[in-house]
Amino acid sequence: MRYAFIQAHRFAHAIRTICRVLRVHHSGYYAWLKEPTSARARENLGIVSQIKEAWIASGTIYGYRKVYDDLQDLGVACGEQRVYRLMKAEGLRSQTGYKRKPRHHAGKPHIAAPNHLDQQFDVLEPNETWVTDITYIRTHERWLYLAVVLDLFSRQIVGWSMQSRMDKELVVSALPMASWKRKPKQVLMIHSDQGS
Repeated sequence: MRYAFIQAHRFAHAIRTICRVLRVHHSGYYAWLKEPTSARARENLGIVSQIKEAWIASGTIYGYRKVYDDLQDLGVACGEQRVYRLMKAEGLRSQTGYKRKPRHHAGKPHIAAPNHLDQQFDVLEPNETWVTDITYIRTHERWLYLAVVLDLFSRQIVGWSMQSRMDKELVVSALPMASWKRKPKQVLMIHSDQGS
């Protein structure tokens, strides 16, 4: 019994010496023994899980500012710097920049077709004037090209096509979808820019 008492006394003395060297109060060490994870650390774990949800929901694009805005919308009580610190510790960061946008080098100069639409965007009935355009969308694997056909009367997309290359087939395949969907009864105007 006496031996156990001496051992406990030596252990306590060693703990106090270590705490003095590290400039930590020994009561803090004993409090940590009872509860190693502080209330702040437990709160951080909950916030980190919400940060990850918001970051993943953004497609792993958002940085700490937008994630912070999302957390504020959800009513999570935390500061912007705390979100920054937690995201940095978890290795979550915004997507900065994209790979270079696709570039197209023109071949022979083309002859411009006359502009029959002439900025007359007010259309009185459906299936009178359709306009087309092409855009590109960045995906995780590559750039995809999207061609759409829009009815100027309703401002609805009536046909679309998506491919990994931008060629005439991209636009040509969007038109049959629009025609099949709308089944126009009269002759209509299809307007397209001639940028590509």
